[in-house]
Amino acid sequence: MKGIADLLGRICLSTIFFFEVLDTIFFYNTAKEALTNYGVTWMQDTLLITVLVMMSVGALLVVIGYFARVGALLLLLVWVPFTFIAYSFWNDPPDLQRETMLFFMRNLAVIGGLLLLMANGSGEYSVRRLIHVMRLPK
Repeated sequence: MKGIADLLGRICLSTIFFFEVLDTIFFYNTAKEALTNYGVTWMQDTLLITVLVMMSVGALLVVIGYFARVGALLLLLVWVPFTFIAYSFWNDPPDLQRETMLFFMRNLAVIGGLLLLMANGSGEYSVRRLIHVMRLPK
């Protein structure tokens, strides 16, 4: 049961990042405008492409369970700064603070899931375990 929960958790965690990658690709100009609104104006194209690559590779590693800890680290390197830049509810006007705080807390939950993945590894149902169990003849 734990192995299935690990697999489903990895699938759920990686889904949000795959969606973010696709959303950023399809709405690239909107993403650049959002960066400008957040005050990030330095090398936006390079930054967005780097983030897209990190999220794609990280989500792929997490979902297949091969070097899932490295994938979780890549996702954390993107998600933690994004959370504090995009959802800084302490700077928002009082009528927006509650809504922004809810998004901030959701992202903290995702960060917690990634940290748990880093601590516990990918679990029983993963490509890494499959390679270990197969032990091909020499």
